[in-house]
Amino acid sequence: MKILVLQHSALNTLGTIEEYARTKNHPLESTRFYKTKNPPALDSFDFLIIMGGPMGIYDYAENPWLRYEKTFIKQAIEEGKPVLGICLGAQLLADVLGARVYENENREMGWYPVKAVRMEENKPGFLKGLPEEITVFNWHSRTFELPAGAGHLFRSEGCKNQGFIFNGRIVALQFHPEVHEERVESMIGRFGGEFGNGPFIQRKEEMVGQEKYLASTKEFMFTVLDRFEKLTYS
Repeated sequence: MKILVLQHSALNTLGTIEEYARTKNHPLESTRFYKTKNPPALDSFDFLIIMGGPMGIYDYAENPWLRYEKTFIKQAIEEGKPVLGICLGAQLLADVLGARVYENENREMGWYPVKAVRMEENKPGFLKGLPEEITVFNWHSRTFELPAGAGHLFRSEGCKNQGFIFNGRIVALQFHPEVHEERVESMIGRFGGEFGNGPFIQRKEEMVGQEKYLASTKEFMFTVLDRFEKLTYS
């Protein structure tokens, strides 16, 4: 399975996605639209992953490359490629699919539980075998509306729309199931440990060293990627 990853900053490393690709011997390539306007050909990859990033999806003045990336994502969807979007990537998918992205009432920063939303729209069963609730790493201030026709996958106390599935092969996750300890520490370091106050903002000490959560989210990430692997070969 040839995997293409869209990255948006040096901070947003691939974490356990890279580990998964190495374990399964899947070729993995990375493209950064903020460095190039020449993306790979659509027939050069089987599965697209869109990572997070510090910018907003409408910040065209500071990041004009966002327009090129959105066009590329739209083309990949139209070609029937399986696509996974994480955090900013989820918001980009929502926008490309016609939904609004906006500031959430609360910032979520740290480890908080998300709950599965089991609705008829989720069939044929993307959530099957996944936990009813899992504590995941959050790092966002924005959220999205569900695109028309999308199935609601996850919600949290601080953010109603934590994930959706569209057309059986497009999945958006607002949280970060790909993180490992180094990634968590690098994200904390970007803010110097000062995050402000809020009901869903943890202290640095609560974010680091969470081996149990890191292990369960890695298992979750591998399960999700296995499902995309089956989609690719189906």
